[in-house]
Amino acid sequence: MIKTADALRTRIVLLGLRNAGKSSLMNNIFEKDISIVSELPGTTTDPVARAMELESLGPVTVIDTAGLDDEGSVGRERIRKTIERSESADIHIIVSRIDRAPSEDEIKTADVIRAGKGLLLVALTFSDNPPSAGKLEWVSGFTSCRVDNISGKGIGELKKILISFGSKTSFEPSPLEGLVREGDLVVLVTPIDLAAPKGRLIMPQVETIRDCLDRDCAALVTKERELKSFYDSLSVRPRLVITDSQAFHKAAADIPPDQMLTSFSILFARKKGELSEFIKGITEIRKDKGRPKVLVMEACSHHRQADDIGTVKIPRLFRQLVNPDAEFEFTRILPEPDELSKYSMIIHCAACMITRKTMLSRLEKIKNSGTPVTNYGLFLGWANGLLPRALEPFEDIYMKWKDFQFS
Repeated sequence: MIKTADALRTRIVLLGLRNAGKSSLMNNIFEKDISIVSELPGTTTDPVARAMELESLGPVTVIDTAGLDDEGSVGRERIRKTIERSESADIHIIVSRIDRAPSEDEIKTADVIRAGKGLLLVALTFSDNPPSAGKLEWVSGFTSCRVDNISGKGIGELKKILISFGSKTSFEPSPLEGLVREGDLVVLVTPIDLAAPKGRLIMPQVETIRDCLDRDCAALVTKERELKSFYDSLSVRPRLVITDSQAFHKAAADIPPDQMLTSFSILFARKKGELSEFIKGITEIRKDKGRPKVLVMEACSHHRQADDIGTVKIPRLFRQLVNPDAEFEFTRILPEPDELSKYSMIIHCAACMITRKTMLSRLEKIKNSGTPVTNYGLFLGWANGLLPRALEPFEDIYMKWKDFQFS
């Protein structure tokens, strides 16, 4: 991999009414034509995302969205997508014409962002026109700048403000944060099966290897079949063994019982979301719910193989260990709030391809529905009898394990 993963980039989302100048601003930020510009309202339909490096802010993804005032049934769907992108944003830019009073949609959007303590910049476009007194009064409570998309005036100031937001942006923790020290050896068990992308490793493995190097640790990468022979030949005891969740049982059998062990998926349960919330979900797994309906949720699109972990392995283990009559549904899109409550449990993937902010937003909606949620790695750790062992590296969670009582 030679590019920063999208999930690790700072996400900047452009929001605003139709024909407010969002697409023109996008083109000016990148200094080339990215989005289609037209005087016709509603030119931008699906969100348009492009990546760039923005000085000390580092790698960013800038996303142009449909108008907040779009109309009709298709327009409502476009607005839904715009809201989804807004929820995942690290920095919001409301693009608003300086010569018009603030609309109800603009005011509501800004209030939602401020209530969620999000970073907000108001870009006042059409700045060569006389300003609206109401607009100037409204933006006095926000960070703002004036932009002329025709001449490009103000784009430099806008970028400086974005860069200054870097010190206020919260970055998700790295996979090994708090788990290793300089000079430690980490063993990574990475099966190469049908699901492994040809010529590459999957995202959690790549990120963890890089984190080892950043932390001045050594990484031994091996397949599960070679783990025992390599482990037994080591003269230095590894600080940690991290395995693909599907190889949990074999990895545990091939190393000493006192060797700390966890999985990539559990690392990412902490990195992307709330590890304690996923553990609470596991404690609900044996509660009598008649014929349970389980939702297996993935965060990205991939070609599903014959023995796919989400659609085949997890349902098979669930029916063997929990309830043979369990029903399963599969999705890559979070259902609406009123639909979530119909499920007995949600089992979510490692979420390596989405941001922590997106995952936390999902978790909040799931918690509000009252539906238990867990993670692939924690489910497979439980299914292989490796809880709480697989939580031992996370000292705070491990010490609280007794508080997570099973029914």
